[in-house]
Amino acid sequence: MSRLIVTGTDTGIGKTVLSAMLTLALAASYFKPVQSGTVDETDRDAVKRMTGLGDDRVLPNAVTLREPLSPHRSAELDGVEIDVESLAPPPSGPLIVEGAGGLMVPLNRKTLFIDLFARWQLPVVLAARTGLGTINHTLLSLEALRARDIPVLGVAFIGDDNADNIRTIAEMGEVKVLGRMPLLERIDAETLNQVFAEHFGGTI
Repeated sequence: MSRLIVTGTDTGIGKTVLSAMLTLALAASYFKPVQSGTVDETDRDAVKRMTGLGDDRVLPNAVTLREPLSPHRSAELDGVEIDVESLAPPPSGPLIVEGAGGLMVPLNRKTLFIDLFARWQLPVVLAARTGLGTINHTLLSLEALRARDIPVLGVAFIGDDNADNIRTIAEMGEVKVLGRMPLLERIDAETLNQVFAEHFGGTI
């Protein structure tokens, strides 16, 4: 599976680190359709830093907005409206697409990210925390994806090991557990490749 969407159960889950790992592991390109917030490091910049990859593999954002807010509001403050009809993943080649925040994040006043994913029909990797609250958020996210017939490849957990939470989500959500990314002190290409080999079995 070499063309994937990485989304999360919430913001701040760790989607960008997961996306960086998968970009390396699958020899893919990275694409974030909409970036909100440019004051600090953007997600695209972070992926370049973590992977050591260049502009040929870490593709430009389709839309870049200044304020670190929901895209619909950040776009309004910038005086633009996101044209969802014009958003599309690059047409060929291995690809990791990173969403913004969770599934129900608005792109404009009419369209959510999950609507875009339903249109694209790429398999989804759902990033989820391992700690308290993850069962509710993850099961709700899986239900929303399936209600829109979006293919779900599986859940990638991020955080300290929590065997019961992971088992509960796998069983009650009837979903494949792809692996677990531990919290990392150092994030670079070597570390990400090691995590993929040791915690994801070298494959998804």
